Amino acid sequence: MGAPMEQNEINALYSTIQGFVGKSWNGSDLYPDPCGWTPIQGVSCDLFDGFWYVTDINIGPIHDNSLSCTPNAEFNLNLFTLKHLKSLLFFNCFVSPRHHPTSIPSEGWELLASTLESLEFRSNPGLIGQIPSTFGRLRKLQSLVLVENGLSGEMPPNLGSLVNLRRLVLAGNKLNGEIPETFGGFTQLLICDLSRNSLSGVLPKALFGGLVSLLKLDLSSNNLQGKIPQEISKLKNLTLLDLSNNKLSNGLTKSLQEMTCLEELVLSKNPMGGFLEILDWHNMRKLTTLDLSNMNLTGAIPKSIADLKKLRFLGLNDNKLMGDIPKNLENLPYASAIYLYGNNLTGELQFSEWFYSKMGRRFGAWGNENLCYPIGLVSTSNVPYGVKQCQQELNIIMDLDTKSKLVNGSLLNSQSSMGYLNDYGIWRSYVVELFMVILLLLN
Repeated sequence: MGAPMEQNEINALYSTIQGFVGKSWNGSDLYPDPCGWTPIQGVSCDLFDGFWYVTDINIGPIHDNSLSCTPNAEFNLNLFTLKHLKSLLFFNCFVSPRHHPTSIPSEGWELLASTLESLEFRSNPGLIGQIPSTFGRLRKLQSLVLVENGLSGEMPPNLGSLVNLRRLVLAGNKLNGEIPETFGGFTQLLICDLSRNSLSGVLPKALFGGLVSLLKLDLSSNNLQGKIPQEISKLKNLTLLDLSNNKLSNGLTKSLQEMTCLEELVLSKNPMGGFLEILDWHNMRKLTTLDLSNMNLTGAIPKSIADLKKLRFLGLNDNKLMGDIPKNLENLPYASAIYLYGNNLTGELQFSEWFYSKMGRRFGAWGNENLCYPIGLVSTSNVPYGVKQCQQELNIIMDLDTKSKLVNGSLLNSQSSMGYLNDYGIWRSYVVELFMVILLLLN
């Protein structure tokens, strides 16, 4: 015979689920033993003092036979009487911000403070309003995920009191305001994703000073301003840093080169300005992704970027970079995409035909007007896309310049006016012949 379940617990479970899936759902008939022989899909239980108690509730179309929400889904306060609840997930449950907007209850969460470890709301566009400040009372919470909902307003500063938090994902909402400095208290946080909101203000120094355990930080697609603080170097364990699509400025900070565990650095679409040469790139040898496109960067491409032997993606396109493209970029063994288009790069490309064949259009150098590839070095089937061929006239002009120097030398050494006139006649004839050759080539 299975272990019993307290009647208050089972009633609270049934009424909670009915609030989300509809009152026509009859749990006592469908699942008379929800933690035993007839478990409810998405509900898990555990034994405490000889009784079954609900520990996990997952609502939404997660699996084929999962409980799906009614269009009029609503919170039932009996949810907060489930005294051993550890995990709560709502997926695609509140879907209509126009016909049935729903807010997260502001009260009741303190009743789960001693048990709840994971709270997730995923893909609920009809979930509107602010993040309840009472979430800050969930002292055992390790995972708070509020992603792709319709939440707005500022982030509650008292979320910083969740000292046991390992994962904080608030991406894809309509949150605004500044990042609270109290978030620097997340000393055990591993993942922080606040991307795709409308956050503003500067990057708080306290945020970087306190997140010593952080592995991934994504603040992309917001309205953050100012410079990247030097304190960012304190994130010694960080493997991903994405600050793209913001309004950051004042150039790259040398502190970035101290983040030796970084594997992905994405700063694209910021009016950053400055130079690539400011960083010692060989210090960041674990990088696999480096995206610094569309940042108003100027200066040359440092040869030391070729020291990043694990690099798979290099994006330097849509900047104001100048000078030659370093030939040693060809030595990046794992590079599958190198984008340098939309700059002011010049000179002749010196890569081998093997490189062009390997990369195809994933080597992007178009949009550099004074860049070309030399004739005869590459077959027509592997020419770099969008890059013009170096013209033969360049070689003729070089020969012309050489001849000029020789003639001028002989002029200086000439001891008679007759010798000078003879050399001048030879020179004039040579120039005429070259001019005719150039006209033929142009036609």
